[in-house]
Amino acid sequence: MATLKILIFPDPKLRTVARPVKQVDDSIIKLTQDMLETMYEGDGIGLAATQVDVHKRIIVIDISNEKNDPIVLINPKITKVINEEIKSYSEGCLSVPGIFEELERPSAVEIKALDIDGKEFTLVAEDILSVVIQHEMDHLEGKMMVDYLSNLKREMIRKKMIKQRVSK
Repeated sequence: MATLKILIFPDPKLRTVARPVKQVDDSIIKLTQDMLETMYEGDGIGLAATQVDVHKRIIVIDISNEKNDPIVLINPKITKVINEEIKSYSEGCLSVPGIFEELERPSAVEIKALDIDGKEFTLVAEDILSVVIQHEMDHLEGKMMVDYLSNLKREMIRKKMIKQRVSK
C-alpha cells in the first residue's frame, strides 16, 4: 500500500467531475487500499478519489473509533433521502486542512453502490455516516464544503490554504 498525495483547495483538479468505474479490477482494489491508507494517515474519516487526483467514482470511509471498519463505495448514488430533517454538523476536509465549518445536510439517506467485489448493495446511512457520504459524493461532482459558505468566508479560506502551501 502507498500513501497518495491529497489535493489541497483551491487546486482546480478538485473541481473535476469523476467518471464511473467500468469494472472493479485489481487496479481499483489497489487504489481503494491506497486511499484507505491515505485517509488513515491524514486522520480523516472519508476520502473521495477526486481528492487524490483520480477522477473515478470511488469513496472510502471509516467512522469507527478504532479505524478498523472501512466502507468502500464504488459508483455510489443517493437513491432516497430517508429523513428530510436537516441537521447541522461540523465538517472538516482533508483537502481543506485545519478548517471546520457547520454545514446542514439531510440526516439520513439511502445509497446504492458497488462493493470491493463489484457487487451492488444498498446502504441506509444515518447521522455522521450520512454526512460523510454526502460530503464525499460532493467531491465526486467537483463540489466542496467551501461551496456552502459565503463568498467572503470561502475567499478567506482560499487565501489561508495558499499561504499555508507557500510556507511549507
